[in-house]
Amino acid sequence: MTAPGTDEPGTDEPGIDTERWKERGVMLRVFVYVFATHAFAGFVWILFYVGQHAQK
Repeated sequence: MTAPGTDEPGTDEPGIDTERWKERGVMLRVFVYVFATHAFAGFVWILFYVGQHAQK
């Protein structure tokens, strides 16, 4: 029999599957934010590097 709020049979804690899904969502969001921040910082770093080495 499946416990209410879960997809796992025999789970006594209702909503544990929902908590796992939320935890995965948070971890994915953190990964995306960290990746996007580093990508933006790298782009800015390249702009400064190119600007510093530009022919003036």
